[in-house]
Amino acid sequence: MSVPASDARQSPTDAYLALLGTRVRQIRARRGMSRRILAEAAGISERYLAQLEAGKGNASILVLQAIARAMHVALDDLVEDRAAQGSDYLLARERLRGADEDAIARVLDGLRGGTRPAPRHLALIGLRGAGKSTLGAALAKRLGLPFVELVQEIEREAGMAVSEIFARGGQTTYRRFERAALAVSLERFERAVFAVGGSLVSEPETYDFLLAHCCTVWLKAQPGEHMERVIAQGDYRPMAEHRDAMADLKRILAERSSLYARADFTLDTSSADVEDCLNTLLAHPAVRALATPN
Repeated sequence: MSVPASDARQSPTDAYLALLGTRVRQIRARRGMSRRILAEAAGISERYLAQLEAGKGNASILVLQAIARAMHVALDDLVEDRAAQGSDYLLARERLRGADEDAIARVLDGLRGGTRPAPRHLALIGLRGAGKSTLGAALAKRLGLPFVELVQEIEREAGMAVSEIFARGGQTTYRRFERAALAVSLERFERAVFAVGGSLVSEPETYDFLLAHCCTVWLKAQPGEHMERVIAQGDYRPMAEHRDAMADLKRILAERSSLYARADFTLDTSSADVEDCLNTLLAHPAVRALATPN
């Protein structure tokens, strides 16, 4: 996650609060949460959240930062909720902080247990409007496989609509059902083509589980095309909710791009028709290997 360089004229306190505000904005964008939704979920005022993101947060966190600095540890070593912090664990955290993306990827491969078995499922990921439902259904038909919209499986698992899940338990409850529905669905379908929600990639454990069990394809498009396709489907909510919808969409895409890029391969659907995209997918060896045996 990139963060802006500190202004040399800033005091260490101001620089830290600016960094904290930037990280809150970045993580909020990655999860696709509006400021209002996050404020409600956190039980704080939207005004306070705006101040925090502007680098003017409550000074109480600076006390923790000062304590951490005095002990020569990172702030997250103090505030994380893991009960046990052995020396090897702390050393690994310290090494990871300075590691590049390639080194981190190798560590993750090791934690997963090395080479994964050949996936029996294909999962399409990306923002709304990328073409997951359209291409997923067409691809499943050509491969002779079931097409599974994960959101429908989430509703099946929860026994209620997504809107009701959020109304009753918020995003935390939704994420719990999402993880359970994914595990159940992968077990239930011997082979299948999945379309998953665009925000699943922001939930590390669920996304890692998906990557370990599915051949994944990032359907990539330009922000304007995402918005146009969603509206063309008759969904005007993105533009109706607030005037900064396009700016928010660009921010979300920017923050999630590195996560989407962890997919096995990427298909750019910008200015491409369904048939061309479908043929490109079918030409990939990993996709052809998923076809139902004759």
